[in-house]
Amino acid sequence: MGRHPSVAVLGCGSIGGRHLRNLGALGCTELVAFDPNPQVGEAVARESEITVTASIDQVWERSPSIVLIAAPTNRHIELALAAAQTSCHLFIEKPLSHTLENLDKVIEEVERRGLVSMIGCNMRFHPGPAQVKRWLNDGIIGEIMSARIQTGSYLPRWRPQQDYRTSYSASQEWGGAVLDCIHEIDLALWLLGEGEVAAAVTRPASTLELKTDGLSEIILEHQGGAVSSVHLNFVQRNYHRSIQVIGSEGTIDWDFNAGRTRRYGPDGQLAQCVEQPEDWDLNQMYLDELRYFLDCVERGVSTCNSVSQAAKTLQMALQARKWQ
Repeated sequence: MGRHPSVAVLGCGSIGGRHLRNLGALGCTELVAFDPNPQVGEAVARESEITVTASIDQVWERSPSIVLIAAPTNRHIELALAAAQTSCHLFIEKPLSHTLENLDKVIEEVERRGLVSMIGCNMRFHPGPAQVKRWLNDGIIGEIMSARIQTGSYLPRWRPQQDYRTSYSASQEWGGAVLDCIHEIDLALWLLGEGEVAAAVTRPASTLELKTDGLSEIILEHQGGAVSSVHLNFVQRNYHRSIQVIGSEGTIDWDFNAGRTRRYGPDGQLAQCVEQPEDWDLNQMYLDELRYFLDCVERGVSTCNSVSQAAKTLQMALQARKWQ
C-alpha cells in the first residue's frame, strides 16, 4: 500500500475536520472528503485545499484504500458497509452506531476481506489513561477489586457555533450521553477486561429541554471479578473526567483537569505521581490514534479496537440505555 495511502474522510464536521488536518500532518496527501452539506464542504476546501464532494458516489470513484467515517452516528453502518464492500480499511468515529442493525454485515465483510478496522476511542491515547493501563498491566496494585470511571460536561458548550438542540447529540434515537460519552464504557472494558451490565439508571436531559438521556450510572461486572461504576453525563456545568482503580495492594487515580496520575501503595501513602507533559496538547492523542491505525494498516495487523470488539461495547451501551 505504501506509506501514503489514499484516504477518504466521510463527514467534515468538527471531528472530521480535525482528522483531515491530522492526516495531512502525518503525510497523507492523497485525500478526498465527503459532506452532504455544501457549506461545510466549501469551508473545509477553503481551509485545506482538499477536494470535498457532496456526492458519495464520487468518493467511490476515487477508489480510496482507507475510509474514515466521521458522519453523524445514524449513518455509520450504512457508510461502513459500503466502504467495506469496496475493500476499504475502516476507521469509524465513536460510537460505532446507535443500533445493532446490519452491524453483523459490516463485521462479516471486514473479516471476509481481511480488512483492518478501528473504532476511534481517542481517550486510550491520552497519557493519563495510558499510564493507568501500564500500571494495571504491571500488576502493581495487586488484584483489581473495583473502579470508578466518570465524565461530566455541558452539551451546550460542546459546539458553541451550533444550537445544541438541533445537533445529533440531542437526538433521542441516536444521540444521548450514553452513546456520545461511550469513551468511559470503552475505558472500563480496556482497563478491567470484558464484562456485563449488572445494573443501570439513566435519566433524560430535562434541564436542557431534551428527552434523550443526559445522565447515566452504569454498574459493570468484569470477568476477572472486578466491579466498575461508570458515570456519564452532559448536563454538568463544569468539566470533569477521572478514573479511580482500587486494588488489593494500592489505588490508582487520574484526574483530567489536574493532569496527573497518582499511585498509592499498600501503606496508603502516595508512592508515585506522573505529571502530564507541560507541552502536551489535546490534539496529540488524535494524532497518535491515527498514526497507530495507519501503522496497523501498513503492517496488515489487527487494531486494539476493531469493529467486532467495539460491537460488544456498543451492545453494553444500548443495554444500559434501555435498562429496566
